[in-house]
Amino acid sequence: MATIKPFQCLRPRPDLADRVAALPYDVYNRQEAKVEVQREPLSFLKIDRAETSFDDSVDTYAPEVYAKAKELLEKDIAEGVYERDKDQVYYIYELTMDGRSQTGLVACASVDDYVNSVIKKHENTREDKEIDRITHVDTCSAQTGPIFLAYRSQEAINVIVEKNKKNQPIYDFVAVDGIGHRVWKIEDGQDVAGIQQAFEGLNQIYIADGHHRAASAVKVGLKRRKENPNHNGGEEYNFFLSVLFPHDQLMIMDYNRSVRDLNGLSQEEFLEKIQENFSLEKSSKPVKPEAKASFGMYLGDQWYKLTAKEELYAGKDAVGSLDVAVLQDYLLDPVLGIKDPRTDDRIEFIGGIRGLGELEKRVKEGMKVSFSMYPTSITELFDVADQNLLMPPKSTWFEPKLRSGLFIHEI
Repeated sequence: MATIKPFQCLRPRPDLADRVAALPYDVYNRQEAKVEVQREPLSFLKIDRAETSFDDSVDTYAPEVYAKAKELLEKDIAEGVYERDKDQVYYIYELTMDGRSQTGLVACASVDDYVNSVIKKHENTREDKEIDRITHVDTCSAQTGPIFLAYRSQEAINVIVEKNKKNQPIYDFVAVDGIGHRVWKIEDGQDVAGIQQAFEGLNQIYIADGHHRAASAVKVGLKRRKENPNHNGGEEYNFFLSVLFPHDQLMIMDYNRSVRDLNGLSQEEFLEKIQENFSLEKSSKPVKPEAKASFGMYLGDQWYKLTAKEELYAGKDAVGSLDVAVLQDYLLDPVLGIKDPRTDDRIEFIGGIRGLGELEKRVKEGMKVSFSMYPTSITELFDVADQNLLMPPKSTWFEPKLRSGLFIHEI
């Protein structure tokens, strides 16, 4: 039984929403973040990445950086950039990219559901990345970047969402990157109760993206439980900000790979070794795989299509049958010597949003070989999580990205 509750939202004034809304903090490096905040001083990135207020001599994770984040948030609230809704409600959040829309529900998920694995994970997290967001959330007493959750589509929720989308949106803008954003408020008592009840019938909700933000929000909640002698379970720190999407709304893009060298092999030796596990044919054009078990490869100014032999998939569990696992287990590791793609600096990962041209560009700029992937499906993600397994790193790339600063959950 999942607890997905409405909440009292702190959110930007409608006339400022397009200026406040920011891409997630971790899509920028420090210099890129600084440039973006200079371009748009109201961007929530100035709070998410408060080191942009300091020169580069100040460490990104210095205590004064988090104190500055709190100061900037409080200043914007005081100056009326943000408004605090009076009621506990849900929000509908629609994102449109290249003519395709997906619609999710903004709400708060339960720390206990995360701890008890009602909310399922498919990735490991790194402690250093957690500590940053733990400190940010705890210092600001606010969750500012929503966790991207997915669930198996429920007709009862779909009906309520579609009904409320006929109302006037509270936000409706196109961001500078061309992504459309529309938001509606669900405040009718019967609709709110209907959504809560529908989620109570679910035993599985899945983290699609945002494992580090989720783990950090949960750890802050558990920390505050210990610190509060009057803890009763109803406090806002027991819940974390999320946007929940039905599975049939989502599109996962390919997450491609480039490798710096051929592990001491000549090009001919490399091609020969590949053919122990993959069929290989040259292509006169860039290869975007159209089915599972097929891969594109760019090597020496030539595209190839690779097809994995059937026995590489047969009888495998939910992880072993993933294309990203097959490429890792039968080519990247044994042929190119990449044992741990999390730590090996010879491999780079390129989101499919950048296109196949980016794979060619990487090779022309010094990488030796690039691979294009068939996207992992949302069903495969669910299967991995249901079997309590972990995906290989960089298995999924979700677009469009949820914006930070549009919805803030104060704890």
